[in-house]
This record gives sequence, C-alpha cells and structure tokens, in this order.
Amino acid sequence: MASALAAKMGLNSLRRKQAKNFNVRITTMDADMEFSCEVKWKGKDLFDLVCRALGLRETWFFGFQYDVKDTVAWIKMDKKVLDHDVSKEEPITLNFLAKFYPENAEEELVQDITQHLFFLQVKNKILEEEIYCPPEASVLLASYAVQAKYGDYDPNVHKLGFLAQEELLPKRVINLYQMTAEMWEERITSCYAEHRGRTREDAEMEYLKIAQDLEMYGINYFPIRNKKGTDLLLGVDALGLHIYDPDNKLTPKCSFPWNEIRNISYSDREFAIKPLDKKTDVFKFNSSKLKVNKLILQLCMGNHDLFLRRRRVDSLEVQQMKAQAREERARKRVERQRLEREKHLREVAERARDDLERRLIQLQDEAHMANDALLRSEETADLLAEKAQIAEEEATLLSQKASEAEAEMQRIKVTAIRSEEERRMMEQKMLEAEMMALKMADESERRAMEADQLKQDLQEARDSERRAKHKLLEITSKSTYSVKPSTVPGDAMPPDLSFSRENLSFDFKDTDMKRLSMEIEKEKVEYMEKSKHLQEQLNELKTEIESLKLKERETPLDILHNENTEKGTSNFGTSIQNASPSPCHPFCLCV
Repeated sequence: MASALAAKMGLNSLRRKQAKNFNVRITTMDADMEFSCEVKWKGKDLFDLVCRALGLRETWFFGFQYDVKDTVAWIKMDKKVLDHDVSKEEPITLNFLAKFYPENAEEELVQDITQHLFFLQVKNKILEEEIYCPPEASVLLASYAVQAKYGDYDPNVHKLGFLAQEELLPKRVINLYQMTAEMWEERITSCYAEHRGRTREDAEMEYLKIAQDLEMYGINYFPIRNKKGTDLLLGVDALGLHIYDPDNKLTPKCSFPWNEIRNISYSDREFAIKPLDKKTDVFKFNSSKLKVNKLILQLCMGNHDLFLRRRRVDSLEVQQMKAQAREERARKRVERQRLEREKHLREVAERARDDLERRLIQLQDEAHMANDALLRSEETADLLAEKAQIAEEEATLLSQKASEAEAEMQRIKVTAIRSEEERRMMEQKMLEAEMMALKMADESERRAMEADQLKQDLQEARDSERRAKHKLLEITSKSTYSVKPSTVPGDAMPPDLSFSRENLSFDFKDTDMKRLSMEIEKEKVEYMEKSKHLQEQLNELKTEIESLKLKERETPLDILHNENTEKGTSNFGTSIQNASPSPCHPFCLCV
C-alpha cells in the first residue's frame, strides 16, 4: 500500500516536473477559484495572485489554510507550496481564510471586500457554534444578515416563509426553545424591518461590531498542560494570550495581554511566557503535538506584530488605502443619498401616477356606469312607452268591459226588479194559498165535527134499533100466534135513519183543494229555478267585476305581494282568499 502510494506520488511529481505547472483550487467563503501555478511558486506568489483576483489589499489578515490529519496548518509565504504537507492530488485545495482578527473592525477594516470576507467567516463560525452566541444576539445578528442579503424590508415582497430555506440561527438556539420556524422568522423579521435604509456594507459592519464583543470571537484554542500536568486550553487572539479550563471557553483563568509580555520562548515542545514585570512568575506549558506548537508560535508572532502595528503610525500604503476608502465611502454616501432622493421622487411620482391611474379608472368606471345608465334609461323609456301603449289599450279594453259590466249590471238590476215583483206576486199567492189552506182546515174541522155528530146520531139510532128489536122479540114471544121471519123485511130501516149516508157523501166530491195545492207547488219549483239561475248570474258578474277591479288598481306592491302569495311566502294570502261572501238566504240578492 505504501509502495503504491509512493509510486503514485512519484508519478505525479514526474508529471509536474514535465509540465512545470500544477492546479490549485482556492476556496473562499462565497466562491471557488482555480489557478494554474508553476512548480517553483512559493506561498507568497500564489497568495498575491489570489489577492489580485479578489481585489484585496488588506492582505495581512489572511492566509491559506489546509487540513493535516486531525489539525489545521497555514501555508508559509516564504516556502514553496508543494513543499508543504498538502495533498498532492490535483487540484490541490486550499482555504482562503482570515488568520488574524482585528481589535476593532470598524476602525481597522478599510476595504469592503475585506469586511465582506470577515462577515462571511464570522457568520459561519457562529452558525457552526465555534463562536458562542446568546439566543437574543443570534436573532439580532440574523436580522442584519437578512438586511445584508435582501436589502430593505418590503412587506409585499418579504412575506412569511421567505426565510424558510435560510440558515440564520445556530442549531443550539433553535433546539433551546419550543418555537416553530415561523415563530423564529417572525422575530427575525421584526428586527429586520427596523434596519431600513442600511446598505449591505453597513449591515455587515453592524454584524461584525456585535460579533466582536462575543467572548469567543477571534480566539484560537489549543489544548495544553502546565508544569503540574493539568489539562488547560490556550487561547490566542488579537489582544494576547488567555488560559482557560477545558470546560469553560468563555471566561479565562488568567490573561497575558501583548503589551505585558516581554518574550515568548519555545524549545522542545515547551512554551514559556515571560511577562514584563520581572516579579511575575514565568508561565510555562507544553503541547504534545509538534505541528500544533508551530501553529501556536505562528499565531503568537502574527498577532503580536499586528498589535504593535496598530499602535504605530499607519504606513503610506495604509494611509492611501484609508483615504481612498473614505473618498469611496463619501462618494457612495452621496450616490446613496442621490439614489434615495431619486427613489423618493420616483415613489412620489409612482404614487401620483397610481392616484391618477386610479382616478382615471374611476372616471372610466363612472363613464361606463353613466353610459350603462343612459342605455338603461333609453331601454326603460322604450319599455315604459310600450307599457304606456299597452296600458292605454288595456284601459280602453277595461273601459269597454266596464261599459259591458255596467250594462250587465243594469240588466241584472232589471232582472232583479222583475224577480222582486215575481217574488212579491208569489208571496201574495202563497199568502192566498195559506189563507185558503186555513179556510179548508177550518172547513175540514167543521166537517169532522159534523161527522162525529152523525156518528153519535148513528150510534144512537142503532141503539134505538136494538132496543126496538129487543122489545119486538119480547112482544112476539108473549103473543099466542107465531110470526114467520120471512114476513119481516130484513133490510127495513126506521124512516128517521135514512139521511146519514147522504150527509156523508161531500168528503169525496171536493177536488178544488188538491188542484190548488198542485198549482202552488208548481209555482214554487219554478220560482226556485229562477232564483238559482239569478244567483249564478250574480256570482258570475261578481267574479268579472272583481277581476276587472284588480287589473285596474294593481300597483307594484300588489304585484309583489301577489307573487309572494303565490309562492307561499306571504302571511296574508290565505285570509284574503277565504274572505268571499256567501248568500244569506236562497232568495237573497246581495253580493
């Protein structure tokens, strides 16, 4: 395996010697670049090439970082690139990162590109939790990151959910609270809306100004041991060296600012920090890894040099850069103010245009409505003219029907008068018949009394006959001679009894009463038929008059009410329909 790898490396080296070039992929925080480098190039040659490609002049903060086993290392500027312990597999990948951090970002970072690269790197370290950030500061920093990316907040554009795919908060903060993504977005958006008017550069600078106050900002941690063998952490940053407990990276146990350190010595994996105050003990520590020791030494030297550089007068290059940056920022500020004025004027013009467009649309709508109203008015006028003509025709027809109804009413009145006279004649005949019937009843009662009297007389005659016969038998029985029954006529009757049959014969000869009763009954039937016919005529006339009356006096409310009644939605239809009069007597003429 080792021989195969060596053979492969030798082959790559041979090819590189033949080609005299190799490819390098440079990874920044927002882009990847590939370069073709010569084999003899040192780290500084590649670094200058990359800085020129980026337009970066504040080069002292940055370097090339690469991975070595379980740690990281930085390309040395005075050493060939291929002589470093980098992977020889092309393209060789190097990370272009900030190696040293400023004490005050606002004062030290001059170029926008420098500020942007620092912003991206610090943001990534906070999200990866390499720099601890409290939850409230995380939300505020996220709002500045959103401002830098999206610009000013616009509620019509930046609606709920527009940050759904963005990584803005550390996972630790998200897991710390029982809050949904929508709730986090609402809080970030609430802060984001307050940053209106800030440019991308302003938002990124505000982000760095907040982040540089975090306890772990810009610190590189390394595991060490003191003389007693206690495990500790060494922190190296722009202000000095700090000693931490392994479990507490926020609060150092002790610190050695750069201005209080006289010397840092390194020999055989042991470091010695010598303070300026000779009375203070020398702090010694060691690290088990040689590459880590070299890295510690590089960071200490670089940070110490920058610490001293900040406190000296700026070089001509830096002064020129700062003057150009001030001019550029002043120009951008003027340009931004001009753009803001133009934007404001454009917004005013757009609002005026929108108002005019709305007014135009309103006027067009009013014109359309007026035109529609005119068309409806013309249609209504035509319809009303047609209805007027129809109403006039209906009025003429109704007038004719009214005349006919009047004539019919006159005829009915005449008929009613005639019927009244006939009724009175019939009533007179009925009275006469009743009087005749009373007379006949009296006569019948008188005749009945006479018959009863005759019956009494007949009974008395029969009684007398029986008594005579009885007396005759007595006489005969006493006589000395006998008399034959045949000599005495059996049908012989006393002379005073012969009148009874003749007196009773009048009951069967008087037929005038029967004839009169038949005539009276016949007249009654005829009168009833005439009354029935008259009643039908009156009902028919009433219906015709009622229908005519409704058509003549119908109003829109009547029409609406009738429609409701037909649909069954009116409360009054049934009572009106049932309010029809009924005749009070078979011969009554009232309607």
